[in-house]
Amino acid sequence: MIWCGCPHQLKNMSIRGLKKKQPKTFKVRIITVDAEMEFSCEMKWKGKDLFDLVCRALGLRETWFFGLQYTIKGMCTWLKMDKKVLDQEIPKEDPISFHFLAKFYPEKVEEELLQEITQHLFFLQVKKQILDEEIYCSPEATVLLASYAVQAKYGDYDPNFHEPGFLAHDELLPKRVLRQYQLTAEMWEEKITAWYAEHRGIARDEAEMNYLKIAQDLEMYGVNYFPIAQNKNHTDLLLGVDAKGIHIYSINNRFSPNKSFEWSSIRNISCSEKELTIKPLDKKAEVFKFFSSQLKVNKLIFQLCIGNHDLFMRRRKVDSIEIQQMKAQAREEKARKKMENQRLAREKQLREEAERAKEELERRLFQLEDEARQANEALLRSQEAAELLAEKAQIAEEEAKLLAQNAAEAEQERQRLEITALKSKEEKRLMEQKMREAELIAVKLVKESDRRAKEAEHLKQDLHEAREAERKAKQKLLDITRLNYPHMAKYPQYSPGDSRDANFDKGSIKLDLKDIDLKRLSFEIERERLDYLENSRKFEDRLKELKSEIHALKLEEKQAGLYSHWNEVLGSLDRSLGSAPSWMKTLETGDAVDVNLQRPFPAYLLNTASSWPCTNKIQHMVPVEKSSSQANSLAANSVGTGTRKQIIKVQQHDSDVIYI
Repeated sequence: MIWCGCPHQLKNMSIRGLKKKQPKTFKVRIITVDAEMEFSCEMKWKGKDLFDLVCRALGLRETWFFGLQYTIKGMCTWLKMDKKVLDQEIPKEDPISFHFLAKFYPEKVEEELLQEITQHLFFLQVKKQILDEEIYCSPEATVLLASYAVQAKYGDYDPNFHEPGFLAHDELLPKRVLRQYQLTAEMWEEKITAWYAEHRGIARDEAEMNYLKIAQDLEMYGVNYFPIAQNKNHTDLLLGVDAKGIHIYSINNRFSPNKSFEWSSIRNISCSEKELTIKPLDKKAEVFKFFSSQLKVNKLIFQLCIGNHDLFMRRRKVDSIEIQQMKAQAREEKARKKMENQRLAREKQLREEAERAKEELERRLFQLEDEARQANEALLRSQEAAELLAEKAQIAEEEAKLLAQNAAEAEQERQRLEITALKSKEEKRLMEQKMREAELIAVKLVKESDRRAKEAEHLKQDLHEAREAERKAKQKLLDITRLNYPHMAKYPQYSPGDSRDANFDKGSIKLDLKDIDLKRLSFEIERERLDYLENSRKFEDRLKELKSEIHALKLEEKQAGLYSHWNEVLGSLDRSLGSAPSWMKTLETGDAVDVNLQRPFPAYLLNTASSWPCTNKIQHMVPVEKSSSQANSLAANSVGTGTRKQIIKVQQHDSDVIYI
């Protein structure tokens, strides 16, 4: 058939045909865990058409685990596959946003997740749920999981490349764990790095699979929670749906279910408005009914139950051809990756060995260059040293001449020092002789002091005997006075002109002091004192001479080590002088040894001396400035009190009798 018509009509018909062929579209933004994509969808597309487009773009074949999620009126729901996209209650926005997430979870990740992209998407989603605290994990397990996440992202640990602080911008631990322990970011990084260093040699897919193996054993892994109630008025329970069945939890405990219904023990699940009914396979068992807050929540629970049950039944059936092919491809891919990893490991090892050999060669080359440089420098130094040696040889000759001259001078100096040493030895000998003489003098003085001390003791004893004899003579004289002149006993003091004095018997008043010769004692004490003072002056003169000689030689003998010895000698001499008896020191002061000799006799006896015989040989020493009457009064007072002192000098009589 041939079409005939004008060109203008043909043009209008072609434009209308093009307009009819171009369908209307709307934009969609698909958000995965780690990326975003935009697609143009036809108005008539169903949810499955959009889902298949996303799976093809991702290269995902295990599509039964995933779905497209969106949020409407604060509730998360899933896009239905059998209804048109625009006919569903989706957000009114341009572009329309959907989240591509895992809707159902496998029971055993290692057996069911075949593709690497599937493992990666599950790894990213589970990691995000743990960090957002949607899945509870203990602090120790979070550190281990973080180390596997670091291994998957950064590869093997290299201390030269992974320096402290390389994890500062990575979110690896939940905030709950960070708040629970008072540790700094550096401390957490150190703990994670300690585990991370042990994962050396693990590939990225292996690290992600190890992460999922640990995560699937957590209590809240893969569970979707919904608030429910056993009556219409109260919401006091939680219903959880996962790959193993349906679980009933208390409102405050999401870890241990109060009751569980495994998929193999459920006969039927029915949904009517807000009520859901779970009928166990055992007809005798109790039927569990519960209510949810909204009809949409009931439908969502029902969809999750159907999807998880279908996957549960599929796992227990024979794998389809597609699944078998995928598993075979997965095995081949794993074997290929394993061989490739081994080859890469060998190449890496060979490269490291080659780098080490290269470094060793470079080090050896640098060492040889350094040795050559040192040899050249040594050669130059040897040439310079030869020149210096020639100069030194000439200088050495001149120095030898100077040394010979110095040797001669040194010999002369040595001879002079020997002469000086001989002189110093002679002086030292003389000083030692003088020291010995001084020591002998000191010893003699000490002996003399001891002898004088003994003599002083004897004199003291004789003086004591004289006092006793004096006391007896006084007593005898008083007794005679009382017998002959009883009236004078009342008046012991009387004038010397009394006529009764002439009646005294000269023989009765005569006092025999032969045993207590006071004059002899006084003369001996005076003589001893003078002798001691004379000897002391001589010794002091000799001691001063020795001190002056020692001080004159101190400076000369200081270097010979005799300085301390002279000090000891001077100290010993001072000590020997200080060891003199106290009575001699008393004599040195010039005090008279009057003791009891200064005690006066009775005044009436002194006043009768003119009538006694030999009075011209007795001298009474009284103070010059006092008159005779004053002396008499002093004598009279001394009889009564015995406190005043009068010095009397006595001359010896021709006989041993002293008249007073």
